[in-house]
Amino acid sequence: MIIGITGDEVRMKAEIISFPSGGRNLAAYYARPEGENPLPGVLIIHEIFGLNENMKEIARRFAGEGYAALAVDLFAGRSRIVCMFSLFLGSLNNAYDHGGIRDLRAALDFLGQQPGVEPVRLGAVGYCLGGGLAVALACADNRLKAIAPYYGMNPRPLEAVQRSCPVVGSYPARDFTAKSGRALDAALERFQIPHDIKIYEGAKHAFFNDTLPANYNADAALDSWERVKAFFKDYV
Repeated sequence: MIIGITGDEVRMKAEIISFPSGGRNLAAYYARPEGENPLPGVLIIHEIFGLNENMKEIARRFAGEGYAALAVDLFAGRSRIVCMFSLFLGSLNNAYDHGGIRDLRAALDFLGQQPGVEPVRLGAVGYCLGGGLAVALACADNRLKAIAPYYGMNPRPLEAVQRSCPVVGSYPARDFTAKSGRALDAALERFQIPHDIKIYEGAKHAFFNDTLPANYNADAALDSWERVKAFFKDYV
């Protein structure tokens, strides 16, 4: 596969794979640039729509920037509604050690074991549901070097972010998650965790998703992407 990224062509491999987690197999979309050079890895955590073409395209974008990108399907083989209920309930009752977090830790295991991937250089990005899971995962697994939550709710208790890695977060002002972004910013500042939290004026929920014309905001999406790339370059 060859993909054009910012005017350059990058040859990459992309495939649907599976890996074990808690007695079942999870599906994922794995994209990485071709070549033998050691690569950093990034785990992509989907929003409520699951592992769709938008998440796959994001994985390819990261691969085009030199990452081994694993977009995991937390709904694999099960009802999306049941999975969403389970994940939200887990986030409320045991935010840092529920089934979703255990699946994501298994995904990090898999990603770090792939040929050419440096297991000491792992990051994560999450959107909506995945944004909150990314924050929780950073507090539960110290293998992550940086995370990039987009318009997600914060896990509780938020004081757990004192265990977090560096965070680059992006939140829309015209959305209830802006409050979460501001609270996360304050908590990270309090615990002196390196961070870059930005609230985008005029942007709506899911502003990064270009398959949703009513919500997509090209300016906010581009700016956040550039911030994430720069932040991950420094920390992952």
